[in-house]
Amino acid sequence: MVKKNTWVLIHRIILKPCERAPQVPDDTKQAPLEMWVKGRLLHDAEIGGAALITTRTGRTEEGTLLEANPAYRHGFGDFVPELLEISEQARRIVFE
Repeated sequence: MVKKNTWVLIHRIILKPCERAPQVPDDTKQAPLEMWVKGRLLHDAEIGGAALITTRTGRTEEGTLLEANPAYRHGFGDFVPELLEISEQARRIVFE
């Protein structure tokens, strides 16, 4: 059980593929329009269950509760040796 006021991530399908606009490219039409949004729970909820939240901008949104206290999980890609060399060169230029 995730308690009220916990910072959470929810998910909701905004449009099913059959509801997409006709001018949308074919590959896009085949996928639903989805929303992931973070906010504070307005009521206790279970992971995988329905949840109502308030976002930082004050919007109220409803969706499926995915995660409590979500972390950022993005990266900047794989290691690139050339970037390390550039960094070392820049450091030498600036500090030597």
